[in-house]
Amino acid sequence: MDQIVTPGQRLAATGDFEASSGTYEKDGFIYASTVGRSQILPASGSGKAPQITVTRKKEANAIPEVGSIVTGKIIRISPRHATMSIMVVGTVPCRENFQGIIRVQDVRATERDKVQIYKSFRPGDVVRAEVVSLGDARSYYLSTANNDLGVIFAQSIAGHTMIPISWEEMVCPKTKVIEHRKCAKPM
Repeated sequence: MDQIVTPGQRLAATGDFEASSGTYEKDGFIYASTVGRSQILPASGSGKAPQITVTRKKEANAIPEVGSIVTGKIIRISPRHATMSIMVVGTVPCRENFQGIIRVQDVRATERDKVQIYKSFRPGDVVRAEVVSLGDARSYYLSTANNDLGVIFAQSIAGHTMIPISWEEMVCPKTKVIEHRKCAKPM
């Protein structure tokens, strides 16, 4: 009887089995109360019927780890770092709120001393980054030093989606205004 069931699906008669977790009894039948896999558990004692249970598969909970690629939105900028709200780890959306910090020395692999955060990111930009360390209790430390990491979506001051024209510039297709960003190479 190991099969995927949905809430309200009739599983068996109450005379043959006992209702257990994830099930309920109604009008002489046992029904599933949750989405999951139905299973028959052997009788727990003499004279008792076997139990039907429905167990849910645990959802994957995305937690950033060192070396994982994350995607998120820039929420704050300071002269020394950009703060990012992490939304996706790899391809799995986050159910919890995680914050990451992209320090000025972690923006690019070369010419680190010439990097200016406000020329690399702006609040609202969507960025792909790599987790380089677990950081402090509040934030992960992130890096966009690889070519395939950086801004993947940005809006211009006029509110239009910008198009990358080089690794450090994006242009608004409507107003033709060029803005500085640390762009990610398209994958």
